[in-house]
Amino acid sequence: MSRELTLILGGARGGKSSYAEELAARFGERVLYVATAQVGDEEMEARIAAHRQARPSSWRTVEASSGVGQVVHAALAAQPADVVILDCLTLLVSNAILEGRWLSEEDFDGVDEAVAQRRVEAEIEELLEAYRAEDVHWIVISNEVGWGLVPPYPLGRTYRDLLGWANQRLTALADRVYLMVAGLPVDIKALSEGSSTG
Repeated sequence: MSRELTLILGGARGGKSSYAEELAARFGERVLYVATAQVGDEEMEARIAAHRQARPSSWRTVEASSGVGQVVHAALAAQPADVVILDCLTLLVSNAILEGRWLSEEDFDGVDEAVAQRRVEAEIEELLEAYRAEDVHWIVISNEVGWGLVPPYPLGRTYRDLLGWANQRLTALADRVYLMVAGLPVDIKALSEGSSTG
């Protein structure tokens, strides 16, 4: 098996997770599912539970809200896998900005952007180090949040900018990048490369 990176982008409820799971089944039976969500309220707890129930019982799941690169490296050392699904980069960036805290009202006034940027960059670089370490296919899920209105509060703008940077960082290295539109995958990396050569 050769090392490959697939990035799946899109909006909420666009079919990203379902498509990632479909792709994973094509790449191998041994799947390591890395969940970055944190339980902060009852709604999130219910969403996490629904995702757990939907995944095949044969898949291994690890939950890591930060330090994901090290967690994946340790999990693969303990038990090899054919595929790693990271669900999702969106929450990983949020966790890095908020240092793992659940969002509170005072956070809306903003965070130190330079500190937040350093934390996000460190998290992404550690993630990419883990990706480069072994010949495993990675599927990373992330949201595209920059298409709507400009967030009305500083924290939202910081988050939008840093997630956009993280998405671009992974896109530059990815073998394939899909944009999910109403459940349909569009291979935007292939389209981009085709338009630049045509």
